[in-house]
Amino acid sequence: MTQNRYSRQILFDGIGQKGQQKINRKAVLIVGMGALGTHLAEGLVRAGIGTLYIVDRDYIEYSNLQRQTLFNERDAERQVPKVIAAQKALQAIRRDVVITAFVEHVDGTFLEQYVPQVDLILDATDNFETRMMINDAAYAHGKPWIYGGVVRSTYVEAPFIPGQTPCFQCLIPQIPAMNLTCDTVGVIQPAVTMTTSLQLRDALKVLTDTSVMPKLTYGDLWDGTHQTFGFGRMQREACSTCGKHPEYPYLQQRPTNYASLCGRDTVQYQHEGLTYEQLEAYLKSCHMAYHTNGYLLQFEYKGHRIVAFQNGRLLIHGMREVQQAKKLIHQLFG
Repeated sequence: MTQNRYSRQILFDGIGQKGQQKINRKAVLIVGMGALGTHLAEGLVRAGIGTLYIVDRDYIEYSNLQRQTLFNERDAERQVPKVIAAQKALQAIRRDVVITAFVEHVDGTFLEQYVPQVDLILDATDNFETRMMINDAAYAHGKPWIYGGVVRSTYVEAPFIPGQTPCFQCLIPQIPAMNLTCDTVGVIQPAVTMTTSLQLRDALKVLTDTSVMPKLTYGDLWDGTHQTFGFGRMQREACSTCGKHPEYPYLQQRPTNYASLCGRDTVQYQHEGLTYEQLEAYLKSCHMAYHTNGYLLQFEYKGHRIVAFQNGRLLIHGMREVQQAKKLIHQLFG
């Protein structure tokens, strides 16, 4: 593939020919393929990244199309898994990029397997627990990662470089509260692009081996406020992730079968050993109607829409409480 497509990027003295060659050789893991993830993936592919790993547990809905730029109405109509549609769109932008897509729920086991294979991790998640696992995995394996958060019209971003900067856990008391979600209070597209612009800026610095300052950036695009502060001196010796005696506690947590998805009125259930084929056969034997698009299977039970993926993972919609989900699953499968 001709380097002419990157000519304007090469002309930028912060990158140049050598920087472009480094970008072409690097691998990045993006955790989450929603608003932030789609912007980040497209930006990296257009910038010339060599290898991309993308992971997301969800599928496309019409409410995603307002801000998740790699998807279209046909994807939402077919309820295609986000990473599958993203991979197709990204390969249409650049045929030579190597993309591996995972329709999975990210846990410590996943991160332990794939973090060592990449040069950078980009956070495009929407929950605190996954970020803490990313933080642990990044520092355990000496890999930089870049935090990003967006909700309503606010944005927040910070780069974390093991061995050079304090970790996310050290910074938590100073990070503006981002415990709301776009599913509960909304989000506007300009706030998404502001967040990912900052993340991509730092990503390009990391990928070209350019020094990255330990700074957190926070603002509200609607109100016009924008703040930046350094956190280079905030490392805690007792920190369980980047302190003198790291234990990486979030990587040690055992995964649970049930999880409530914040703001989604949805509970996720991991049915150990249940295959796609077994579930389809079971529904047929019970004369229960269902439909499938080849990636996921959807059916209704007791007024709840249930979406099943090929690895035994189910999303139970219209439900918030884990105990309710356990009762429903017991009634369904016995």
